[in-house]
Amino acid sequence: MTQAPHLVLLGDAISVHVQRWAAEMRSRGWRLSLVTARPELIEGVDQIALPPVRRSTEWLWRVGAARRALARLQPDLVHAHYVTSYGYLAARAHRRTGCPLVMTAWGSDLLLTPRESALKRRLTAWTLRQADVVTGDSADLLAAARALAPGVRTRLIHWGVDRARFAPVAWADKPGFEAVSLRSWERNYEIGTILNAFAQVRAAHPYARLHLLGGGSQEAALRAQIERLALADAVQVHGRLDDAGMAAVLARCKLSISVPRSDATSVSVLESMACGLAVIASDLPANRDWLDAPLLVPAGDATALARVWGGLIDDEAQAREVGARNAARIAQEGDRRVQMDAADRL
Repeated sequence: MTQAPHLVLLGDAISVHVQRWAAEMRSRGWRLSLVTARPELIEGVDQIALPPVRRSTEWLWRVGAARRALARLQPDLVHAHYVTSYGYLAARAHRRTGCPLVMTAWGSDLLLTPRESALKRRLTAWTLRQADVVTGDSADLLAAARALAPGVRTRLIHWGVDRARFAPVAWADKPGFEAVSLRSWERNYEIGTILNAFAQVRAAHPYARLHLLGGGSQEAALRAQIERLALADAVQVHGRLDDAGMAAVLARCKLSISVPRSDATSVSVLESMACGLAVIASDLPANRDWLDAPLLVPAGDATALARVWGGLIDDEAQAREVGARNAARIAQEGDRRVQMDAADRL
């Protein structure tokens, strides 16, 4: 009996996006292994753990371990997630395997990191040139890849939404007017701006509520900010939740907020849309592809965010209409199965 082709992923096992990609490819008949510096059990996926990486420069010293891992696994295809970390490792380590190399850019790896120094820009460009194809989830992200490495082959594939799990709930079944942020608690995602805006919103709408999902290095600062703004009774801090937990919170909410300074297509935005929520997002190219202009605000502008947020509470019929349009758009264009079928064919 012919053995299934062997796909080796390089990425963070703790990432829900890597976990989902592995599950989707496994369900399509691939034999899966994962090389990771941040291991976590994923059903049906063998893992080789690299030494932990605590600082970005440590990726440079993991090449030998990555080479040994790929030599042991003997893949038919290598697929690295996040260009400036695992992509770099794969570019250095996969050559002896003789197999193709796919890279998936996630956003900041191409939109932010190359701007930090000339050295990082050159290293990112070299890494991209080693790939047979680079995938990304927005047109501006792929344009950044081609600008860094002219001639690189690119393909638009976004993460998509599991519409069996993330689906609309009747608007009338949602209590009050609750909002949610699904973004990580890191500086780029401007959770502090969301809290400042919410303080303004709540002054006019005392019944408004906010849910914070995610986690990250800013947790202590954000909890202190909640106390300082006297929002403890109106903000529920959930931390990281699995898909079922996220869906349960989304089912309560009418609005989702995602206002990072830099981003490609956000899975949390698509999942919020799929659940029939109105979405306010920062005015970035990827968000313009999915959302109406009146609901896009400048990143870091709490006053602008509060104005749009309060406007949706005042005109709930508009919020409901926006949410219905969002759900219809995802049903038409955002199904994960369609996107992962495209990845499988690629």
